[in-house]
Amino acid sequence: MLSLALCLAFALISAMHFYWAFGGRAGLSAAIPEVDGRKLFQPSAAGTAIIAVMLAAAAAAIALHGGRFFPEIGWLARVLKWGLLALGAGMLLRGIGEFRYVGLFKRVKGSRFARNDTRFYSPLCLMLAAGLFYLAW
Repeated sequence: MLSLALCLAFALISAMHFYWAFGGRAGLSAAIPEVDGRKLFQPSAAGTAIIAVMLAAAAAAIALHGGRFFPEIGWLARVLKWGLLALGAGMLLRGIGEFRYVGLFKRVKGSRFARNDTRFYSPLCLMLAAGLFYLAW
């Protein structure tokens, strides 16, 4: 059940990034950090597509791990375990943040992104990290 939930979460987040990469605008303004009403960066379509592919690959790795959805292959199981641990570490670091604009310990807190990051994005990253660590271990 955990594998399915994690796989679906990464697939949905990947789909959102593909939507943005191909020109979609809904929700995009709430997904980019801002200071004084100005976005800190403007993500490129190519960069957003790369993130979408990486998130889709994470969903695929979760689906392949442990033989839950597909037959397990010996050496691939070890690669997937370490890959999921690395992904979990990445999600943990994203949830904690860089102490300025993103994460639970950010200092810039007045923007729409900052509020959403505190309420949704960072806790989701921490929950995904916990699930990935549990699944990989």
